Amino acid sequence: MAQTAILGAGVMGETLLSGLVRAGRRVDHLLVGEKRPERARELEERYGVAVVGNVEAARKADTLALVVKPQDMGDLLDEIADALRPGQLVVSLAAGITTAFIESRVPEGVAVVRVMPNTPALVDEGMAAVSPGSHCSEEHLAEAESLMASVGRVLRIPERQQDAVTAISGSGPAYLFYVVESMIEAGVHLGLPRATSTELVIQTLVGSAKMLRETGTHPVVLREQVTSPAGTTAAALRELEVHKVRAAFLAAMEAARDRSRELAEGS
Repeated sequence: MAQTAILGAGVMGETLLSGLVRAGRRVDHLLVGEKRPERARELEERYGVAVVGNVEAARKADTLALVVKPQDMGDLLDEIADALRPGQLVVSLAAGITTAFIESRVPEGVAVVRVMPNTPALVDEGMAAVSPGSHCSEEHLAEAESLMASVGRVLRIPERQQDAVTAISGSGPAYLFYVVESMIEAGVHLGLPRATSTELVIQTLVGSAKMLRETGTHPVVLREQVTSPAGTTAAALRELEVHKVRAAFLAAMEAARDRSRELAEGS
């Protein structure tokens, strides 16, 4: 079976590693590139996986998942480029880094796939969008999808849509956490103990998300089912409209999309 290497053993890198192990990947077919000795020992003890230098990982693996910060991608590619060979697959999980940027720094014939993951991958409920580069076969793309499917759901999109995906699902958990935080604070303001308000809001979020997924019903319909004429929900929704919350969400996601474009251009 082909060897897969994960370069970058931070939170998302370890999340991908643990997901692959749980999904049934044999640890003797997994490598981790990590320079810090104490972190290497920790990963070896926790997963039984071989932890090696980045160059050795690049030389041995058939697929490399690059899970580093966008500003570190150039240095990592410079480090491993000479060890790469045509036919290998490079999967990038760095926001704003284009497939063209990576292809310009690796040997001709190396396949590149760009991925936008998100943090719910930590609990196997991630949403990843994958886009092929110019030398990517169907088999390469399927392998990248298989990697990300170990920690959640996967969607195949054209690369031109990646900035919008970054704004919606990549940054999306932060918006929802912000709403939850605001609702908890509102509960405290209305006289609830913080622990009570927290449990009410979190379970309401989890239950609502489950309804959306399992019923397949449009959110407008679900919202209307809760909204009685001249009732409490209607009064609350009117205030959200007065304060232009819908427009604020659009503006926020446009700002995130624009920043993603800036990062890509800067790379």
